[in-house]
Amino acid sequence: MSASTIRIVAILAALATAIGCSTTTVTRVPTEEQIDLSGRWNDTDSQQAAQALVDQSLATPWVDNFVLAKAEKPTVIIGTIRNKTPEHIAVKTLVADLERSFINSSRVTVVASAEERDEIRGEREDQQQFASDDTVKAWGLERGADYMLIGEVNSQFDAEDGKEVKYYQVDCYLVDLESNVKVWTGFTKIKKFVGRSKYKP
Repeated sequence: MSASTIRIVAILAALATAIGCSTTTVTRVPTEEQIDLSGRWNDTDSQQAAQALVDQSLATPWVDNFVLAKAEKPTVIIGTIRNKTPEHIAVKTLVADLERSFINSSRVTVVASAEERDEIRGEREDQQQFASDDTVKAWGLERGADYMLIGEVNSQFDAEDGKEVKYYQVDCYLVDLESNVKVWTGFTKIKKFVGRSKYKP
């Protein structure tokens, strides 16, 4: 085989490799930019739902009633938000968004979740043995929550001819931890239209 033939074969092999390889492009975008590729529940939905629910909650009388009765802000803990949809939803992200919205409102105090408390208590226990007397944190001084927020995410989907409507509803309830009375209940809705083009060979 001549040198020119070998060169041509090498060029053709390189071209075949280049054509067969797909390239991936990654572009960094602002975290607040709304990007919805699949129509499934995403980070924007979580943030919008959390803010809407907290705004609804704080607009009702339970906060002011508590302040008038106790002369202090109510303390809230975020409980379980159940995913009742067929999709995977990162409910921990929704819980974190709810906590953030409540804290940023400055109208309530938010305490750590059960999982977080276990870790904190482990650290406090460790301090009893190893921390100095003037920095060790005492047992029995945790702040108890007055109310627990619980809820669930439900969905309905309708699809035909490559088009789909996705409807999500997040229902939340704020419960008095002493009396089990629901002092507030609310919901927020998210509706999406997803259009998919048909494949044309």
